[in-house]
Amino acid sequence: MVIVFADVAGVEAVLAGGRLRCPCGGQLGPWGHARERVVRGVGRMRPRRAKCRGCGRTHVLLSRLCLLRRRDAIAVIGAALTAKAGGVGHRQIAERLGVPKDTVRGWLRRFARDAEAVRAHFLGWAFALDRELGPVLPAGSVFADAVGAMAIAARAFVLRFGPREVWPVVAWLSGGVLLCHTSCPFPPIR
Repeated sequence: MVIVFADVAGVEAVLAGGRLRCPCGGQLGPWGHARERVVRGVGRMRPRRAKCRGCGRTHVLLSRLCLLRRRDAIAVIGAALTAKAGGVGHRQIAERLGVPKDTVRGWLRRFARDAEAVRAHFLGWAFALDRELGPVLPAGSVFADAVGAMAIAARAFVLRFGPREVWPVVAWLSGGVLLCHTSCPFPPIR
């Protein structure tokens, strides 16, 4: 799986032009599509697939608006994580977002389980993107610290590369595995 921007025509152009790279470093070329799916907050989408001309592996080109194995947009999930860091319960979050409460509870539990790894990963990105970043103060809980680290990393990204929406930046920096069902490792910081 490779994270790409949301613009379908733009993805086709860079894929056809050979400008997308596989994690192995090889060149990705067009290779059909993944199955169509509905993503809450985005709508219907049919992700592009690509095949590496070097290693021969195929990849789904996942939009920065999404996370791996999630049927909700990263902005919806991010709103839930931010609300929880602010002390709101899962039932109230679910009601606000129009998402089933069991889904929200699952997101929050999974994030809480990996909060320390999330915090470390995003602080690593923050310091890699902004060498002059000062000390990061604790936010009051491991959960809130992890959400704060995502915000700090997104801010560092925006300061370096220009205006972007926060949650797609978070999806990209996490490699799409922010709430992965398994213990997916985060991609290395480049």
